[in-house]
Amino acid sequence: MNYSLIILLSIVVLFVIIFITMYNKLVKLKNQMQEAWSIIDVLLKKRHDLIPNLVEIVKGYAEHEKSTFESLTRLRSEAIQAKDRTSRIESENNLGKGLMQIFVVVEKYPNLRANTNFLELQRQLSDIENELSMSRRYYNGTVRENNIYIERFPSNIIAGLFHFTKGEFYKTNENEKIVPDVSF
Repeated sequence: MNYSLIILLSIVVLFVIIFITMYNKLVKLKNQMQEAWSIIDVLLKKRHDLIPNLVEIVKGYAEHEKSTFESLTRLRSEAIQAKDRTSRIESENNLGKGLMQIFVVVEKYPNLRANTNFLELQRQLSDIENELSMSRRYYNGTVRENNIYIERFPSNIIAGLFHFTKGEFYKTNENEKIVPDVSF
C-alpha cells in the first residue's frame, strides 16, 4: 500500500477531527452563555415579583413619596418589557438604582424599618441581589470564554463559517457603581 496515501488520509482525518472538536466547543460555549443568561433572567423575574410588595409596604408608611413609587413602577415595567439583551441590561441597571432610592426613603421611617414584612422582603431582595451578582460574574465568564474562542485562530474560521457570534458582557452603568450608604 502507498504510504503517501496513508499519510494524506491521516492528515485529512486529523483535520476533520480538529474541525468537529472546534465546532462542538463553539456549540458548548454558546449554550453555556445562553444558560448563564437564563439564570440571570430567572433572578430578574424574582426581583420583579418582589418589587410590588415592597412598594405597597413602603407606601403605607410614606404616602408623600408618591413620585419615587411611580418611578420605581415605571422602571420595573420598562425592565419587564425590554426585548433585546442590551436594553434589558440598561433597564435592569436603572431599576437597581430605583430600588436604592426606595431604601433611601425607608431610612426616614423607623417604624417601617421595624416592620417584619418589610424586613423579610428586604432580606429576600438582598439574597436575590447577591445571586444576581454571582450570576452576572458567571455570565460574563462564559461570554469571555466564548469570545476568546471565536476570535482565536483557527476556531475563528469555523465560527465565521457557521455564524457564531460574540456575546455581550453584562455591564453596569457608571451611576450604579456608586452605591449609596444605607443602614438600618
